[in-house]
Amino acid sequence: MTTTTTTAALDTSAWGGRHVHDPTAVRDDDGVYWLFSTDARSDGPVRGGVQVRRSTDLVTWDFHGWALPGVPAPAAAWSGAEGLWAPDVVRARTPAGTTWRMYYSASTFGSRRSAIGLAEAPHPAGPWTDRGVVVASDHADPPAGLGHPNAIDANVVTEPDGTQWLVYGSFFGGIHVLPLDAGTGFVADGFAPAPGELHAAPGRLLARRARAADGAVEGAFVLPRPGGGWALLVSYDSLGGSYHLRSAVGDAVSGPYRDRAGRLMTDLDADPWSVGVPVLSGHQLAGGPGILAPGHASVLTERVPAAAPEAGSHVRQLLVHHVRDADAPTEHRLQLRRLVWTHDGWPLVAPQPWAGTAREEDDVSRWPADSAVLGGAWERLTPGTDPTHVQDGVAGPLETRTAVRTLGGGRFAWTAPDGAAVSAVVHPAWDAVRDRATVCLEALDDAGRVTLATRLP
Repeated sequence: MTTTTTTAALDTSAWGGRHVHDPTAVRDDDGVYWLFSTDARSDGPVRGGVQVRRSTDLVTWDFHGWALPGVPAPAAAWSGAEGLWAPDVVRARTPAGTTWRMYYSASTFGSRRSAIGLAEAPHPAGPWTDRGVVVASDHADPPAGLGHPNAIDANVVTEPDGTQWLVYGSFFGGIHVLPLDAGTGFVADGFAPAPGELHAAPGRLLARRARAADGAVEGAFVLPRPGGGWALLVSYDSLGGSYHLRSAVGDAVSGPYRDRAGRLMTDLDADPWSVGVPVLSGHQLAGGPGILAPGHASVLTERVPAAAPEAGSHVRQLLVHHVRDADAPTEHRLQLRRLVWTHDGWPLVAPQPWAGTAREEDDVSRWPADSAVLGGAWERLTPGTDPTHVQDGVAGPLETRTAVRTLGGGRFAWTAPDGAAVSAVVHPAWDAVRDRATVCLEALDDAGRVTLATRLP
């Protein structure tokens, strides 16, 4: 095991959501939420082992410690890592019972000599036991010359029939997918050599960017679309400033994935900043802090009880991601935002951070049903206009709309002035800047342009 700082040497009492990078969240059977994130600090050296936090409301977080005592020996020997990155935690049911699996990344900045390892525990609180390296990568290219994907940023995807996939990769080779053995948690037989050895065939390519953009795509997360198919979320560009989140959709976990305009996420001939739907980028709402580099997102999906027992329950999805402060770019912290789906199955995220169940409304039957809600003044963001810079919110009315259709559950559709077809979601939310209840809008047109808006007083 390797560590650079002992637990006793760190005062973590005030960490809360600070120092969070590349987060993922799960909920245990008692309703407690557990957050796992990269070993990163903005004010000192790292202590290896995957940071762990807990919460009962998804708003206030307590630092719980580290999942592991350091970087496990096999991953450390291969990568030279001093800390672990981008954990993905999933619940697995095996013949021996229920277990929790954590896929962690071991690497160093700018290197492709990396490894994804697996640890298991009976509960998110631990104790975690390392099981070894699942996938490894090196600087050498395979015979085909396409470049091995960097073996970091694992995301485990489970289909309804139990089939599992490992989506992984980053700069250099792009995002790939390999089948997993759901029983063992390792790559399925026939697709991997001995654990830890390099892949001659690293899996199917899902997303890649051109050298003009430094091949900058990472942090993939795949989730099912309502009604069938899958959505891919990825982070583009520089981690220190122009980082932002884009989406695409496909019929299968293994792709191919296309954006709203039909471009493949593997398209190297198109403008590298035109591929994918920009859903969240750096921004500053009037009177609020500047948000820099939002991204490396996961999605927490859970079924929550309705306010009235007879109404049953609702599915709530929250985007879990990190941001940096525009006036202090080395500071990184946690944010959560509501994730919604347009009526035609595209994921969008709220312009306001999640404020907790006391201030948010999960019952879609109570979301706006009258198109009159679209009137009035709004503060708008358009993530795709210039996603590489912090964008100021713009106050004013929404664009002119014709042929407005009300589709239920806060969903609307209309035709824009330029003839584009627009799909939108409007829902109750909490304005974090003005500290008041409001409604938010997320809209996407068929050219891939996104608008995020907060209703003004």
